[in-house]
Amino acid sequence: MKVTKRIWIRSMVGAAAAAAVTGFAFAQGAPIKIGLLATLEGPFAAGGADGMRGAELALRQRGGMVAGRKIELVKASSNANPDVAVNAVRKLVEQDKVDIVVGPLSGGEGIAVKDYSKTQPNMTFINGGSGAQATTLQSPSPNFFRFNTEGAQWMVGLGKAAMDKGYKRVMVIAEDYAFPYSQVQGFMSEFCRLGGKVPLKAWVPLGGKDYSSVIARIPKDVDALLVILGGADAVNFLNQYEAAGGDKPMMGGSITVSQDVLNYRGKRRDSLVGTMSAGPYADSFDGADWRAFVADYQKNYPVSAGGYPSPSLFALVYYTNMKAALDALDQVKGDLSGGQAKYREALSKLELKMPTGTVKLDANRQAIGSTFVTEVVKDSKGDLTTRVLRKVDNVDQMLGMKREEFQMGSRDVPACP
Repeated sequence: MKVTKRIWIRSMVGAAAAAAVTGFAFAQGAPIKIGLLATLEGPFAAGGADGMRGAELALRQRGGMVAGRKIELVKASSNANPDVAVNAVRKLVEQDKVDIVVGPLSGGEGIAVKDYSKTQPNMTFINGGSGAQATTLQSPSPNFFRFNTEGAQWMVGLGKAAMDKGYKRVMVIAEDYAFPYSQVQGFMSEFCRLGGKVPLKAWVPLGGKDYSSVIARIPKDVDALLVILGGADAVNFLNQYEAAGGDKPMMGGSITVSQDVLNYRGKRRDSLVGTMSAGPYADSFDGADWRAFVADYQKNYPVSAGGYPSPSLFALVYYTNMKAALDALDQVKGDLSGGQAKYREALSKLELKMPTGTVKLDANRQAIGSTFVTEVVKDSKGDLTTRVLRKVDNVDQMLGMKREEFQMGSRDVPACP
């Protein structure tokens, strides 16, 4: 009995000592580790690098600290392959022991990481840049948050702009995975409702090199092309279309007119002038907060050091999600105890002030925010940039439709042949 009592006393003393050490570490500002995942390989490598810059900028603006605690970034890379992304996240969580994950970049990756997050209920996952509808609309995860609007939301307004331009018949050329499905859905839902027709969709593999067969299939009677290709894929298509003598007007997906594409040096580059698109920002938006954000990006990441003349889409969305992660940490004073419950509650209620306006989340932890219809123009320095044609605020994931009318995008949905 006496032995048992001594063991119990030792155990209680040990537990008290451990608690004291933990409390001391917290009071002294023990670092918070954030795992940061982006595509630094494959077709979106340039965008992924700028995504990293956007996330780092959000941290630099806070001096690398939140609530007296240092933020330690643990970086990981993927290549737009969902399996690779999950393996990278698994390492961040299970080996590197990060507290929070921010990422990934690509649409299919986002769905896969969302599914993995369900196996780690005491961790918090915040999107990086991925924009597939299904990530938050289909079987959402209670610990996965996305503070950027997604691919379909980004295309609101472009269908009307196309009809106003006289583009009544449009061929779609897009990569064959979840994010372009969402972009096409966002465009066609409006375009078809207004009487537009899409006689042909050409789905191409991610990371494709040869677009000759797709170019050969372009119908003579379409008024324009809607090209939803990103990074190296967009550059390859544009060069090959130029070489083939293509002359159809083009509209672009959000990633097709991002700075990582507009700054490539090819012959087709100048012919992008006049290309309409839509997305969560416009390079030349005149809002004071946007101008301040661009100036801060340019100061920290000048062109001479690998940055772009203006932050790319990927820089903005990674900045958005990292800023949300840090703002919520500040609200809870860095407290991630209790399975991070207080932190997730703070994220759910967060109204995030962004360079383009205020972002808030819906019941699926999905952003509601602004969309910009844009046009590619050349600025005074000869650089390609996007100007605002129209700004649409408070765009939700139903795109203004009733839930019973809404259909999530796929290869075949919607259709208006």
